[in-house]
This record gives sequence, structure tokens and C-alpha cells, in this order.
Amino acid sequence: MNLVDQVADVFKPDGPLARQIPAFKSRLQQTEMAERIAVAIKADAACLVEAGTGTGKTFAYLVPAMLSGGKIVLSTGTKTLQDQLFERDIPTVREALGAPIRVALLKGRSNYVCLHHLERAEKEGRFLQKEDVRHIQQIVRFARMTKRGDKAECADVPESASVWHMATSTKDNCLGSECAHYEDCFVVKARREAMEADLVVVNHHLFFADVALKEEGMAELLPNCNTVIFDEAHQLPETAGIFFGQRFSTTQVLDLAQDVRLSALAEARDCLDLPVQSAALEKAARDFRLTLGNDIVRQPAVNILGKPEFMKGLDALAERIDLMTELLQTQAGRSPDLERAWQRCTTLGQDLMRWKRGALNQPMAGTADHPGSAPDENNGTTPGDYVYWVETLGHGLHLHATPLSVAEPFAKLMASSPRSWVFTSATLAVQGDFTHYQEAMGLHDIASYCWESPFNYPEQAMLCCPTDLPDPNSADYTDRLVDAVLPLIQAAQGRTFFLCTSLRAMQRVRGQLETRLAFHQPEIKILCQGDAAKNELLRRFREDGDAVLVGSQSFWEGVDVPGDALSLVIIDKLPFAAPDDPVLSARIDALNRQGKNAFMHYQLPHAVINVKQGAGRLIRSESDQGVLVIGDPRLISKAYGKKVWRSLPPMARTREIAEAERFLIHTLSDYVQPA
Repeated sequence: MNLVDQVADVFKPDGPLARQIPAFKSRLQQTEMAERIAVAIKADAACLVEAGTGTGKTFAYLVPAMLSGGKIVLSTGTKTLQDQLFERDIPTVREALGAPIRVALLKGRSNYVCLHHLERAEKEGRFLQKEDVRHIQQIVRFARMTKRGDKAECADVPESASVWHMATSTKDNCLGSECAHYEDCFVVKARREAMEADLVVVNHHLFFADVALKEEGMAELLPNCNTVIFDEAHQLPETAGIFFGQRFSTTQVLDLAQDVRLSALAEARDCLDLPVQSAALEKAARDFRLTLGNDIVRQPAVNILGKPEFMKGLDALAERIDLMTELLQTQAGRSPDLERAWQRCTTLGQDLMRWKRGALNQPMAGTADHPGSAPDENNGTTPGDYVYWVETLGHGLHLHATPLSVAEPFAKLMASSPRSWVFTSATLAVQGDFTHYQEAMGLHDIASYCWESPFNYPEQAMLCCPTDLPDPNSADYTDRLVDAVLPLIQAAQGRTFFLCTSLRAMQRVRGQLETRLAFHQPEIKILCQGDAAKNELLRRFREDGDAVLVGSQSFWEGVDVPGDALSLVIIDKLPFAAPDDPVLSARIDALNRQGKNAFMHYQLPHAVINVKQGAGRLIRSESDQGVLVIGDPRLISKAYGKKVWRSLPPMARTREIAEAERFLIHTLSDYVQPA
């Protein structure tokens, strides 16, 4: 029996999945998707697959992958989805198939306890708060008991705890085989398991980190495989851009300075210059950051290079890095930590000067008109056009060189690795058209498929675009939107996600809701992004059952709240990226120079994908019901608005708040049946 027939049998109403899972239902969309993926795997081909919510795409790619007999790398968008696959979905399918395959979970280095840094923190750490001391002791106890060392399993210490950076390692400060704990290292053990496994679950960042290591001629993180499956593949262009680009950050310099101080105390007390030079390096990094003031900055390099104080700060930092490199070279033989610090310092100096040379490489380099070319350090060629830009985040200043497009390097990656490639997500296409994604990733002439959700959207959901709202750029737009949707929030008795396109709008919505609901329905709790960690906010939202969660980008995707805790999703505006973003601006200009309409070709498809992600939070199961509100009047008034709402599931539609309110009241009566 060939692979396609084997796969079809698994999904039959009396097949292995049905026998393993009591609630399993055979769905035509799921079976067809699995069969198409089986064809691609068998032919070492590539395919694009969009499958609507409820299709069961996870099982649809796991079954043919496990039955294929080859090695599989499965890459996901988030660590949360990694854990779900490894702990729940993969064991379920493996047991149903009786497949004797070895499975490994591999995350980035910073997700694992580092025995070396933990030991050093326990002995010499200088903690800023009493809570840090308690957390370190809890991590020490966890490290003695755990097999995997994954910090997500350390329930006593929140993943957001500041002390974790002292108990984990990074690519920069890992000692590698020079570490005294190398044989017991959790990262090393996880990588060994991954190399020996038949199926490895990673995330997109780790996948591209592996690609970067291979290009540098270093040992790879992942095994050679027969098939790569990307779940949540809509995130790939952005992630690939990070790894195919270049970065330098003052945060890296500050971390180095801190590590040098600790190493000097432990291994080079007689070298009095180390703490002195470390303090000077730290000051130079902080002074460089202050050349751009305290505001959040995200600008093309050309806007910054003309500021004398910026260039002066950059050169002063480069000089300090060089001085520290020379000093560390004289001390490197005294310990693995000092040797690694010397290597890090050398690399940082090279990265800073590479960015400076690239940004100054051409007249107007880094602007939308003339993107700069990043020189390849190996052979002097120019692999492609890069956008040079500068960003400030909190206390850090970041220098970026981002490729205008990842299509060429990604296409080369695929061509150099003949195997099957599967790209899947609930949001890849615009009205069934994958052109924008194919062009972004260099995926030409490959099979693409689109399956709608099996949910009964006309009965389960209603889309409302309210009348009489002003232009979304109006000063009073957010207040008017809150006025319009307040009756719906009250009718839903909370149970609302309010998704905003900016942090400023998010805070405005929060303030307005707190004021209005305090008088009308004080029992409705207002939760807001930033009040606590994302998972903690979701836990409270689910448990409260009558809350409103106001969020920005973090809550538009990867959030699953099935059931009656969520009945209303409000999207304030169509999520067009800010046109003054330096990378977006450069890409728009590049498309315009090619004679393409950048708005229709690039900006609109990205907005459609984001709207589909936000809308996808509402209906998560066959029994879910609710209302989706998109406040932006451009959904109706602009011709391109049709492209947006036609890409959404076929919900019932209205422009009247009263009709949406009646739908919600009916929805709640379905959920709350008399005893």
C-alpha cells in the first residue's frame, strides 16, 4: 500500500485515530490535506497549505510525516506550540499509529538551565532584590531534579523572572566544550537527542539559527532530514529576515562588561585593569545609547548618520571595544570564561564596524531610495540589498541591516537541500491566492492548497462593522469606537478581546472602559497587556469568565480560548504597518521602482493576514459562538475593504450594533441553559 493510501486509511471513521480518540470526527478537509502532504513527502517536493481553524491541520501533517519512514524536522511559530506538539499531539498520533519513532524537543539555548552560570550566580551573584536570592535557590533545586533542564518546567520561578539570565547561557557566553559541566549540560543532551531522533520539534528561530551555523561552517544544531514542516508558516518571512540580516546591540556590550567583571573577580583578581576597562566599556555603551535621547527611535540610518554626536558615540564605543579586546587577549589563557569573553569582544568590534561600513557604503545608504549593500566578509560579494536602520528599546540601542527580501537566500537554502518542504498555517492566502507569500519566500512553481474551516460560521458568528464611526485617523476615533461597542461588551457580560493596532490606542481603550464600566457593570474586570505575563493574563481571563482583555500585537495570534469565556472580539483598525517604518518604507520603494503597486502587492496582503489572525481568536471549536467587530469604516468605504472581508470566514454580517447585540444575547442564552 502506498503512502497516500495508508494516510487515507488512518483518517477513516473506523481508522486508527478514531479508535484512539473518542471525540475524533472524520473530516474531508483534513483527509485531503494529509493526502496532499503525503504526495509532497513521497516526491521530495514542496507545498503550501492553508487550512482554516478546526480543519485539524496538526494531525493532517503528523500522520503522513510519521508514516513516511524518513527523518522529520517540525518547526513551529512559538515555544507554546512546541510544548503542545511534544507533550500532547505527537504522543497521541504515535500511539494511534503504533509508530516506533523517536521524538525530540529542542529549544534555544536560553531556555535551558546552564549549570556553569547557575553555579557562578549562586557563589558570586550580586542580586538586586531579595526575590532573586529565593529564585536562584529554587532553580538550583530544580537543576538537581530535572532531566531536561527546560526552564518552562520550573514552576516555582516565573519565566519572566529577571534572575533567569544569570542561570542560563547565550550563544555569546556559552563556553562550549571548554565548560567543566559539558557532559552534564542540558543543551548538549537535548542536541544529542535531536541528532538521534526521527522527529525533532523546533521553533522558527532555532531552525534559522541552525542555517546560520551551517553557513559559518560550524556544527549544526539539527540533523539532516527528509522533510521539513513549517507550522504557523506565515511568521517565516519576518523570522528569516532576522537571521539573514545583521545586528549589533549595546545590550550585548553591557552583558559582556558584566561577565568580564564577574570573571575578573573569580579568575583574574590581580589584573586591576579588567574592572576599570569594563566600567569604561559600559559607560561608552550607555553614552552611545544616550546620543538618541530617551525616545523610542526606529529610523533609517541616513537620518542618524548625519548627527555628529551619534557618530562620535559610535567611534568612542568602537575604540573601547578594541581596548577591551586587546586586554582580554592577554588574560584569555587564564580561564574558559575569559577566553570566551575575548572572542565575544572581538566579534562585537567586527560587527559594529561592519555595520558602519555598510551604512556608509553608498550615498544615502540605508534609505528607501538607495538601500545599502552588505559586504560579504568571506568573498567580498554583495549578496543582496539591505536596509540599514537604528532602533532604541528601553536602555538598548540596536543597529540593524535587514535584507529587502529573503526570497533569494531562502530559495538558495531550499535548492541546496533536496527534500520535501511543507508550509502550513490558517493564514497564508488572500482570498485563496498565495502569490504574495510565494514571492516573499521565493517559493515559485510549487503546489498550493486551501481548505476552508469546517465550522458553521453563518450560524456561529456575526461580523459587525458599525456605522457612523469617523476616519480612523481622527483624534476622537478610539473614544467613538468604545462608545459604539460598549453595548456589546455589556451584552456579552465581558467575555471580550479588544485588539488594538497600537500601544497608545490600547491604553486609551483601557482607560475609557475602566471609566465607563465602573458605573454600568463594575463586576466586569479589565485586563491589559503589560499588567502581567501573557500566559498569566490568559489564565485570569479564562478563570474570571467575565473579563475584557485589552491587548496589542501579542494577542492577535497564538491565543486559544475556546468556550464561553470569549464571545466578542473587537479589532479597532485595519492593521496596516506604519509607513515610516524604515524596513517597510524601503520595501515599498523597491516595489514601486519595479513598477508594482506596493499597497496592493505588499501592504494590503499583510494587513489581510493580520486581520485573519485576529479574527481567528473568536471561533475555536464547533460549539463556539460570538461576534467579531472591525471598527475601521474603510472595511466598507474603500474598494480594498472587500478584499479584507472576503478573506474572512463566511460569518453573518451586519452594520447595526443592535443586531449584533441581539446575536450576543442569544449566544449567551445558548451557553447558560436552565438547570
